[in-house]
Amino acid sequence: MTKKRKRPDDFQKIKFKVGKKKLKPNNVTETSFKTKAIYVPDQLKENGTLPTNNRKLNVKELLTQLHHYNAGVKQGALTGLKDLLAQHSSVIDAHLSSIVTEVAAVFTDKDSAVRVAAVRLLRFLAPRTSEEQIGPFFPLISAHLSSAMTHIVEGIQEDALKVLDILLDHYPALLIDHSGVLLKNFVELISHQKLSKGLGKGGKASAWMLSVNPDRRFTSQQWHLSVLVRLKKLLSALTQGMKREEAEEEAFELKELPKPGTQGASEISWEQLATKQQSVHLYEHSGSQPWVNSQFKLRSLVDGGAGSEGAVASADSLKSFMQTLLPLMIECWVEACPPQFGVPIHGSKVDSDSMLLMQQVISIIQLLWKRALQQDETCQMRSWLRDVYLEDFKHHFMKHFPYSVQAATKQKKKKISKSEKDDASLLTDCLDHDMLNLTIGQVMVALTSASTLQQDTAWLEKIRYFVTENLEDGSILTPKQLSAMVGLVWKLVHIQRSRAATEALLKAVYSRYKQKGLALPVRTVLLKFFSGLYLRDSETNPHISGSRVLSRWLAGLPLQLVQLGSRNPVLSAQLIDTIHAAVARSHKELILSLQSCACRLYDPQDGTLVLLPTSSQQHLVQLLYFLPSISSELLSCLSRCCTMGRLSTSLATFLIRILHVRSSFSGWPCAVNDNTLTDADYFSFLFSTLSGCSAEELTWLQRSSRNPHVIQTALSPIRLYLTDLDLFLHHYAMTEVVCHCLSSVKSRSQCFDVLQTAVCKYLGVLTIIPDSTAGAVLNTVGKLLSPACSPSENLLKFLASCCYIVLHVISAEKNNSEHAPKREMLWGSCLSALTSSPHLMRLMLQGLHISEASQEELRITAQILRLLLQHFQLRSYLTNNMGLVQQIVQDITNHKKGDIQEQWLAELHYCFSILLPAQSTGHSIANSICS
Repeated sequence: MTKKRKRPDDFQKIKFKVGKKKLKPNNVTETSFKTKAIYVPDQLKENGTLPTNNRKLNVKELLTQLHHYNAGVKQGALTGLKDLLAQHSSVIDAHLSSIVTEVAAVFTDKDSAVRVAAVRLLRFLAPRTSEEQIGPFFPLISAHLSSAMTHIVEGIQEDALKVLDILLDHYPALLIDHSGVLLKNFVELISHQKLSKGLGKGGKASAWMLSVNPDRRFTSQQWHLSVLVRLKKLLSALTQGMKREEAEEEAFELKELPKPGTQGASEISWEQLATKQQSVHLYEHSGSQPWVNSQFKLRSLVDGGAGSEGAVASADSLKSFMQTLLPLMIECWVEACPPQFGVPIHGSKVDSDSMLLMQQVISIIQLLWKRALQQDETCQMRSWLRDVYLEDFKHHFMKHFPYSVQAATKQKKKKISKSEKDDASLLTDCLDHDMLNLTIGQVMVALTSASTLQQDTAWLEKIRYFVTENLEDGSILTPKQLSAMVGLVWKLVHIQRSRAATEALLKAVYSRYKQKGLALPVRTVLLKFFSGLYLRDSETNPHISGSRVLSRWLAGLPLQLVQLGSRNPVLSAQLIDTIHAAVARSHKELILSLQSCACRLYDPQDGTLVLLPTSSQQHLVQLLYFLPSISSELLSCLSRCCTMGRLSTSLATFLIRILHVRSSFSGWPCAVNDNTLTDADYFSFLFSTLSGCSAEELTWLQRSSRNPHVIQTALSPIRLYLTDLDLFLHHYAMTEVVCHCLSSVKSRSQCFDVLQTAVCKYLGVLTIIPDSTAGAVLNTVGKLLSPACSPSENLLKFLASCCYIVLHVISAEKNNSEHAPKREMLWGSCLSALTSSPHLMRLMLQGLHISEASQEELRITAQILRLLLQHFQLRSYLTNNMGLVQQIVQDITNHKKGDIQEQWLAELHYCFSILLPAQSTGHSIANSICS
């Protein structure tokens, strides 16, 4: 029998226990809730987010991936970073610090693909980043580069050289400031320290020897060549401050370097100084190139730290570096050209790879020598190099001198990488056996001097023979090769102070100079050589000054100047400077040559004078002072150069003054040269310049009566041609100088007779003359005419006609403001002529036939009379010709048409009645006219 289950009681009371939480009732409402966020990336993007590349990665994400352990990820990050910078160039400026820091860190990455990507990125970034931008981060780049160059892995060393190439191409100045450590790294790249250190014979450092690594993918010779090419570029930038390897600066170029205690030249215009328009201030250590004797040296703006030029910063450190490097260079030379090379014959042939290595070796030695010259002020380095290394240099460099390239044998082509192709093309461009021989010559000649000439005769003769043979054989030489060759000749000439040796060397250079069809850069190099040799050393070296070749070259300069023309103004200026120096030293052959070419040089149409810039024109004009004689044909050319406007006003007046000094009227106690310039030719030149036109131009003007620029009137037989304002001002300035020259002639009456004869003969028969010519003649006659002179009637009639037509133009063009300067000058010329001769005023008034004038001419004539009446000095002349003036005024009044009295006529009557003296006759005349 089962037990019954006990049912719970309804509304059972729950007993609470102490410490237990009270239960919630069953009917309690639950008020709690839960939330979840919805993340939508594209909708949450803002406009300030960083730019991304094609893979949607920004610069921060890409730089973060460079720390990834996987090489593929790092390579992809570098490639993506390059794409990002190509698409968004603004990222470079904003994140340059982070980019440089992270990219430099992978220079030493163990994976070659990552390093290649880093080099590509750096090659892309360098042209887009300036030195100022990359400068603050360059110490970090230099540190990583140094670490890569000295790394134990050969591949990292090879890629480090590619990084160095980029930095040398774009940041040479910054690399120079950190070159101290890098130069030592180059030594470690090609050598290793010996186990036993010590000094060899003659103080040669022997602690290092060339290293050979059989595991490297290059041969030892190829690796040494690759390293030495970069070392040469670094030393070139360090020595010459060049961004890229350029042609070496010629030792024979003319450079005016300030000597201690001297100052740079100041440009002074003596005309402005005389008129107090310019002042000269002198200060201590002033000038265009100030020299200050100071023991302090300013550091570079970019702080290179302790390693800045450490290896070559001082003479002692440079000597120590050369003690380490030069033995290694000799070993590299032996590696390329071993002693068993063969029997020493002239023109030994070397294969191209060996030639390249030899060329880098000798170029590095030359650059070290140049650096030593910059720091060695006492020539101790020269003597040390000669004592220690001359025997080695003679044994290795000169034993088979000169060298040539051996024809390469055909070999099977093998696949090479792109980087190897680039390196091969770079090295092939450097292959030049002529430059190798020339560099050897320069290095060897630098170690000799006049005191050691007898000891060095044997190998100097080899160099001299090589130079003369190459200059005379007519082979094509580049400007760089020719520059090095003539630079070597320059040094040989100064060392071998023998007239025979000098003549042979200069003859070889001159044979090259005479060749036709030379390129302009080549011709420039040769010209600078001869010019520098003559200007700098001919006076102090008798074996140079007495050279027949140099004299022959100087004698041909004027003709070359004519042929060159304006094709190269710089070269023409060099020629003119050389000619000027030679004629100043009274070089007879050159002076005679200059005399024969003078007319072609100063031809007004296509002569050298009118084609060159102003600075060269002035120097060419100065040469006129040194000509033995000045012919009438040359004077005609010079006059046309002045009047045609092909020369500036100041230069034209300067030319006239030089000819005045050459004349017998200069006022000097003795003439410059006897019979160099006849008086007749001198006066002819002055009159031609005064007229301002040639005979052909004046003849052409007579057939131009219908020209709109020709002004004519019925009251004057002469018609006036209006010239351009600029040409008029230019002619007027020359007229003032001509007047000054004529005024300096002691016999004023004879000078005036010559002038009036020329005016009557050449200008008095003309009907149309330029306004500048009329003004010039009036101005000159007015200044030269004196009581002792007796002007002819024909001259006065011509001047009277000129005065009226000039006054007619002044009155007609009164309202034209553009010609105000011309009107003022013409009015001054008329006043000068009218006030100089009372008879001239009477002739002008007598020539006014009012009955033939038109109504417009009546108005202009009335204005002319009123203008003359208002001038105080002319009023007395008009008073003396009262009857003529009365008759002219009466005729103007009678021939005026119309009953209405015009203002110009009323003004004429007023001036006539008021300004003339109040005489009884004058009152009656005035009243009769006004009535």
